[in-house]
Amino acid sequence: MVGAWTGLLVARGRFWDPPVDRLCAPDQTSGAPEVAVVVPARNEALILPATLPTLFAQRYAGRLGITLADDESGDGTAARAHWLAAECGATQFFSVATVPPRPAGWAGKVWAMAAGVDAARRSGAQPAYWLFTDADISHDPDIVASLVATARADRRDVVSLMVRLHCATSWERLLIPAFVFFFAKLYPFAWVADDHRATAGAAGGCVLISDSMLREIGGIERIAPALIDDCALAAAVKTSGGRLRLELSTKARSVRPYDSLDSIWEMVARSAYTQLRTSPLLLTGTVAGMLLLYAGPPLAVLGGVVRGNRTLALSGALAWSIMSTMYLPVLRRYGQPSAAAPLLPVAAALYTCMTIDSARRHWLGRGGSWKGRFSAAPSDPPLPPRKLNGQIPTGRPN
Repeated sequence: MVGAWTGLLVARGRFWDPPVDRLCAPDQTSGAPEVAVVVPARNEALILPATLPTLFAQRYAGRLGITLADDESGDGTAARAHWLAAECGATQFFSVATVPPRPAGWAGKVWAMAAGVDAARRSGAQPAYWLFTDADISHDPDIVASLVATARADRRDVVSLMVRLHCATSWERLLIPAFVFFFAKLYPFAWVADDHRATAGAAGGCVLISDSMLREIGGIERIAPALIDDCALAAAVKTSGGRLRLELSTKARSVRPYDSLDSIWEMVARSAYTQLRTSPLLLTGTVAGMLLLYAGPPLAVLGGVVRGNRTLALSGALAWSIMSTMYLPVLRRYGQPSAAAPLLPVAAALYTCMTIDSARRHWLGRGGSWKGRFSAAPSDPPLPPRKLNGQIPTGRPN
């Protein structure tokens, strides 16, 4: 256990201390490239007033177009979006696209993204960059300008932000920093940016991708069946020779609260088994690894004390101490006390149970939901991409 945590400490890209807010300063000079923003949304009428106006208020020197892709919402999402645009004086550069019924072989969110791209293309958009952002994300006024400046200065095809997640309730304080810690361990940000490593990750709440790269990978339909669309997009880009950058940000924030264990459980369980490629072998290995890394140290301390085995107890305590120390930077970024660090094994146990439940749902044919709607089972053969108004949503020009 001590060896495992020491290895993670020194040999995994310093994942435990991810940099924050390192985007380039916004460039507000003339000649800024056109950006098209696509917001996939399904039943988001209540949350849009806290997020959509932050897109309308962007300080960006270039042309900016915003398309909300309304995916069969039943709560008046489209009407609320139109009203907000009128209130903010944004009707000239904002539109709502109605997402057609989803065909077999497409994941729900990805189909909405494709519909948004298609609608923007048909309205005359010729962007140099696309920004895909979730409906629950609130943005600082310069975020688009900073993303574009970073992509151009650092020559990146994709710049993605892991937004600051809502962290106010007791369950959020226990589980959200741990979620960020586990994500960074799986996709060390430094490795994502390393062109010589295969690690490819992104965070779907805020993803800027160049139009040229979107064309290069074959458009959105390249990731049509992907339930974890952000990382699938990143993998497609990196395998095509594109360059990635993933950052932790406080300039973009999720305003969606997770006020119960059930809500966080649902967020994780809907796709955790997909992350493991629906492999029972990977599931077994993951559960065993989580038990060894996170349950092992406290159990070794307890076992050592009960048995009077000082070596076992000290070994467990040392591993637990290294783990807790590595967790501190993420806790501090979320304003949580250092005293919460030893509770990481509790969060890990809950996330392990969520992953097992995700596998159970998959085996019952209830995996891979988006906004309450389930995707087709992985065994279903994907159909050819459905055309939108006579055009396949490839991200290619008409």
